[in-house]
Amino acid sequence: MARLTPPRPKHSAPRRLILSDTSPLLGLSRVDGIPWLADLFGEVWITTEVSQELLATSAIEQPIRQALDAGWLQLLDPPNDLPPCPPHLGPGEWSTIQGALAHDGPCLLLMDDRTARREAQSMGLAVTGTAAVIGMAQKRGVIPSARDVFEQLLQSDFRIAPKILREILLELEEK
Repeated sequence: MARLTPPRPKHSAPRRLILSDTSPLLGLSRVDGIPWLADLFGEVWITTEVSQELLATSAIEQPIRQALDAGWLQLLDPPNDLPPCPPHLGPGEWSTIQGALAHDGPCLLLMDDRTARREAQSMGLAVTGTAAVIGMAQKRGVIPSARDVFEQLLQSDFRIAPKILREILLELEEK
């Protein structure tokens, strides 16, 4: 298991921890986009709970194992004194939020569930979702067209609010 806080050189700024919940990885797997996270963030972390949820889903098991083996996807040790999970959140969502709160530097959570996002934001955490990751991938030249990826993603059972899609496509000037 990886350490809670990635090691850093003395006198350097704290590293930004990118911590993903299950949903963004599931969504990106449907468009073969899990490797984009390495291109966008360098290193992404998941909690043990999220790892268990992902590895229990046969369609995503192989790309997750490949990312873990490649070393850019890392496992985050859970805090020892994890508070009980509230009934309105799943264990993966809760462990992701708690992992971010235990980190001693800046964090960005990748999370899609509206309730979980609200909970994380109410605790002062920065949150973004699958749609924004796809938009970032186009902006940084990782993919040629976010619109094409969204169309492919929406043909699966993965859902993104139309308002969010419009906002991202407008921002990317893909009207």
